[in-house]
Amino acid sequence: MSSQKSTAAPDTAPEAAPNAAGRAPKRARGRQRVAALLDAATVVFAEKGYDAATMTEIAARSSTAIGSLYRFFPSKEALAEGLLHRYGERAGAGLDAIAAHASAMTVAQMADALLDLMMALKSERTALKVLMDARVDGANRRQYLRGVIRGRMAGMLSAHAPGLSAERADLLSVMVLHLMKTIPELAEEAEAAALFQEMRLVLSAYLAAAVDGG
Repeated sequence: MSSQKSTAAPDTAPEAAPNAAGRAPKRARGRQRVAALLDAATVVFAEKGYDAATMTEIAARSSTAIGSLYRFFPSKEALAEGLLHRYGERAGAGLDAIAAHASAMTVAQMADALLDLMMALKSERTALKVLMDARVDGANRRQYLRGVIRGRMAGMLSAHAPGLSAERADLLSVMVLHLMKTIPELAEEAEAAALFQEMRLVLSAYLAAAVDGG
């Protein structure tokens, strides 16, 4: 992959609609088309890198006319922004869904739910790293997404253990996120399935000691 960075100006409002410069889908069919385009972009960016990926290939991978792609995402930068936005939304929504049931969960169940969420987002995380490395504002975007996910994680832990102080919940959320960062590397090992089970034990034991025992 080329080391050339995207020269787009840093975003001042990361929470804006991902395709704000293009046509926002209003109907279910349009939303499905955008989802297919983002799915294809996830694969192509992960395989080719940001610089080598082309809008033509992304359109072909999604079985979409190139004109439709440009109608929703006028540039490759807009498409990349759409992926970043969707990842933040999906990760946040996943953590919120766990938080909604966290008070009734055991730590083992919570660990399972967290690892399942991470695996569901695995391909998007791979593309996300590629996009962050290609952006001049990559460090800022990492910080923004990390802050969003860290806050949702702390909320989930507080929902499970209301007695946790805000500072303690925030600290534990950082530790859990760092533990979960090892999952993509585990997936590359020949013993991936067995290692995932070991990670479930590690995360469950940590949560039991730090949350229920702390």
